[in-house]
Amino acid sequence: MTAREYDLIVIGAGPVGENVADRATQGGLSVAVVESELVGGECSFWACIPSKALLRPAAALRAARGVSGAAEAVTGSVDVAATLRRRDALVHDWDDTSQVEWLQSAGIDLVRGHGRLSGERKVTVAGGDGTETVLSARHAVAVCTGSAALLPDIPGLREVRPWTSREATGVQRVPASLAILGGGVVGAEMATLFTSLGAAVTVIARSGLLRGLEPFAGEAVAQALTDAGADVRAGVEVERASRDADGVILVLSDGSDVRAAEVLVATGRVPRTGDVGIETAGLTPGDWLDTDDSLRVRGVDWLYGVGDVNHRALLTHQGKYQARAAGDVIAARAAGRVPDDAPWGGHMATADHAAVPQVVFSDPEVAAVGLTEERARAAGLRIRVIDQDLAQLAGASEHADDYRGRARVVIDEDRRVIVGATFVGQDVAEMLQAATIAVVGEVPIDRLWHAVPAYPTISEVWLRWLEAYGRDTATG
Repeated sequence: MTAREYDLIVIGAGPVGENVADRATQGGLSVAVVESELVGGECSFWACIPSKALLRPAAALRAARGVSGAAEAVTGSVDVAATLRRRDALVHDWDDTSQVEWLQSAGIDLVRGHGRLSGERKVTVAGGDGTETVLSARHAVAVCTGSAALLPDIPGLREVRPWTSREATGVQRVPASLAILGGGVVGAEMATLFTSLGAAVTVIARSGLLRGLEPFAGEAVAQALTDAGADVRAGVEVERASRDADGVILVLSDGSDVRAAEVLVATGRVPRTGDVGIETAGLTPGDWLDTDDSLRVRGVDWLYGVGDVNHRALLTHQGKYQARAAGDVIAARAAGRVPDDAPWGGHMATADHAAVPQVVFSDPEVAAVGLTEERARAAGLRIRVIDQDLAQLAGASEHADDYRGRARVVIDEDRRVIVGATFVGQDVAEMLQAATIAVVGEVPIDRLWHAVPAYPTISEVWLRWLEAYGRDTATG
């Protein structure tokens, strides 16, 4: 057994752990990162990067087919083998050498193995070769172990060996048919993907698609999937599962059944806190970590929970945002400096509460930030909601001959600022940052009149929203 001491120990070397470590190192701290799998984590190897790599070829093909002149030149469908090769290249064939080299260049030590809290500011790492290393932290430990797929308690489901998002994004052979349990982001994206790759897809979504977003977003994606040949079943759930020589059989609550070669479970996430030793800090293994806005676990002044494990916003970019705040505040506290703890301060993850951006890379794309109409009303805000048919914009015809899309803005009438926006349509992902800046910056509506959208672009939706709101109303 060996022992080492650092200022900060980070458990988990995904994008969140990497960023916590990097910011703390830049703040003058010595840092060790513990990782049991691949440096780069879920996002780099099993989620964001491979899924978007797989989705992009079909999206590019749909875009080409939507424009006369290009459509006539398209003579084939998605090349599955080439698509999988592109995915393999972008995940470096699941080799983390480049990520390890980055850690080394940043002055961060990597300890391979399974890390568990073994006392106050102590982490014991069990290496794959049976060795144990005890790491001691002078100031803090950050748990950045992320989340895993939730396997619902359905009789027979575990026995049929269901896929999770890992198996879906790491697929080596596209199954003839795929049943997807769940209508969230993973379910919508994987349904879009496997339909485009030629599989017969059935989506079983008890509450419909993309329930947490504006209703029209899920409706548009469900319609597009149906038009592409998928079978979308809402309002039903799986009662039991079994497997025979031909594949999986799912019996549904309406008495029908679904047969597929494979089944993908995409019904939610659970925190990876079951075996990281949080009980040594008085916490319950398997629970989400409850943190304040500086990402410090409530009641434990040396422990931080950053990224998915705190259940604030289960998105890679939001986890990296939290990581920057956490790394900086850990370094500040270690140096005896007073944290910048006011709302929107440099050490606070304020945006987690009502300014979270996200993109669903489905067909059509869905991009949203801030509050939906439902959430804004539930928060007690006096709001005005304005919808715009994106097909009516001149810029839409530049993207596709038959562009279809919709955008909604939610305005807080008392403060005359935007608190939420949702875009649905081709290529809307790149429009989201402007809305995010407007929400986070609380830009007054009357000032937005001076942010002139270029013509002809879909960003002209901002002018149409303002015209619908009314200049006299905006200027009081």
